[in-house]
Amino acid sequence: MFHRFRRLRINSKLQNLVRETSVSTDDFIYPLFVKPGKGIKTEVSSMPGVFQMSIDEVIKECEILKSLGLYSIILFGIPEVKDSVGSDALCEHGIIASAVRQIKAVHPDMFVVTDLCFCEYTDHGHCGILDMQRETVDNDATLELSKKQALVHAKAGADMIAPSGMMDGIIFSLREALDEGGYSDLPIMAYSTKFSSGYYGPFRDVAESVPSFGNRTSYQMDPANRMEAIGESIEDEAQGADILMVKPALAYLDIVRDIKENTSRPLAVYNVSGEYAMLKFAGREGLIDYDRVLMETMIAFKRAGASIIISYHAKEVAELLKK
Repeated sequence: MFHRFRRLRINSKLQNLVRETSVSTDDFIYPLFVKPGKGIKTEVSSMPGVFQMSIDEVIKECEILKSLGLYSIILFGIPEVKDSVGSDALCEHGIIASAVRQIKAVHPDMFVVTDLCFCEYTDHGHCGILDMQRETVDNDATLELSKKQALVHAKAGADMIAPSGMMDGIIFSLREALDEGGYSDLPIMAYSTKFSSGYYGPFRDVAESVPSFGNRTSYQMDPANRMEAIGESIEDEAQGADILMVKPALAYLDIVRDIKENTSRPLAVYNVSGEYAMLKFAGREGLIDYDRVLMETMIAFKRAGASIIISYHAKEVAELLKK
């Protein structure tokens, strides 16, 4: 009499038929960290399985990704020289522009997203031009340089641009610059709701972007603010963002659902470095069934409302989906 839930769980084939949420390789964007040189593939100790790579090694990595059914990547650059304005990010021969051109020449079928920011390129590690009087980033001066960076990425052949610096007005500024530059069809994935989070620690190792002073709380979001988080994404949608994002993902699934219910744009989550490292080290110590918890986590992102998952786990998930 009271078995109406269990009846749908007893047979595994029926479970598959009625499953509400699924994960596929089409859901993923895989982050890659590229630096100058040749033959470089250096593993990051805080992120097992994640590497800093030279462009030639990234091109080889793309072949592996495609064999797993993964065709979307997001690039982060680690330049040879850093300065106060992140000049490498503004140069057509800089690390990201060079990487995009070479990747697209060998792998035209790869969908290449470029992270647009300055923290990896500046000697101070902040996400733009500094306003030294207030010891923070100068929002409007950074917008002007961000427009230049976007055009460099576009000319190199990027398939989508993802500005991560959390400057007010960034989406409007980039959309205007891209449209005027003849790139009106180039989509923007906004880091629309990006929290000032402790989960980013290992990323700053791999991207070599630890701030030389202070922190990023003056331009990234307070983790305690739910309504502001929703408002940030609504504002980026109004400014012309094609895809919205919540970063980090795991501790903010309530925000993912809130934004999904309040906006019409596709929604991405960034499964960040700290989340990745926690699972990797817990699995290494035998504290969890790693594969099971990994897939459970990915399902949680999709169930909360994400269409896209940016994750260092993408290759592992692809292997599990083959089984």
